[in-house]
Amino acid sequence: MKKKIVLALGGNALGCDLAGQMQALQQTAQTIAELVAQGHQVVITHGNGPQVGMITLAFEAAARTEAHTPMLPMSVCVALSQGYIGYDLQNTLREALLARNLDIPVATVITQVEVAAGDAAFSQPDKPIGSFFSEAEAQALIRQGYTMKEDAGRGYRRVVASPKPVDIIEKETVKALMAAGQVVITCGGGGIPVVREGQHLRGVSAVIDKDWASATLAAMIDADMLIILTAVEKVALHFGKANQQLLDTLSVRDAERFIAEGHFAAGSMLPKVEAAVAFARSRPGRQALITELRQAKAGIEGKTGTLISQ
Repeated sequence: MKKKIVLALGGNALGCDLAGQMQALQQTAQTIAELVAQGHQVVITHGNGPQVGMITLAFEAAARTEAHTPMLPMSVCVALSQGYIGYDLQNTLREALLARNLDIPVATVITQVEVAAGDAAFSQPDKPIGSFFSEAEAQALIRQGYTMKEDAGRGYRRVVASPKPVDIIEKETVKALMAAGQVVITCGGGGIPVVREGQHLRGVSAVIDKDWASATLAAMIDADMLIILTAVEKVALHFGKANQQLLDTLSVRDAERFIAEGHFAAGSMLPKVEAAVAFARSRPGRQALITELRQAKAGIEGKTGTLISQ
């Protein structure tokens, strides 16, 4: 059965630098093109960890030169990464589709994601970004409005908040492109974080989890399935231990129980399972699949991966 799918690409699908990204995207594009060729309507989201890190480091290095180039706000770094990744991804995917005689337009949407100004995450920014600074450099940056934290004796780093998404600003644009039969790349890096101030959208110093942003988008465009692609084929209990148990299916209730029992690591599988549960719970019949990139087609067919549903 043909489905409307939001496909959330993990970092391993994008590589870690420009050369690695172009190489990784060759395989990624083949997987996506195969799903499109089967008749599925696919919307693509992606992370940006290595890429936004590279952009941040480059401007931090420039700020230390005689030019004193100003460092960029996190919202601008995310916007840059969306364009840079989207450019490579849409071109690689376009070629993979044309190789299958599918002349389907692929478009990247620079996407803003609204977060709540009162989100508790802003009072405790804890996501380190960029390079290390001396105490004197850190104090100067604090005076400029940055939040800096000492990092295990290695120096000071910028830290930003990780608030939850509440709205996808360009969702109607995504819907219009989908209605026109185009493949859309959106919510890159979790989206450009903005808060609403009347009619103005103000960029904020934050990083939005791309799986949460993908789940929010999937609900808003009425997707049938959210597929979160990661480095493992299935979700596991007791991961990496002798009693590891791979999960083929998960009910929302069981997933919530396993989350409460602390089975999933905070920095890796936990946000993926939480986002999958949020989408599956949003409406009866919606399903979320967690699997690795090369297994996406088999996962949709019910042959592998972990399927989360009500």
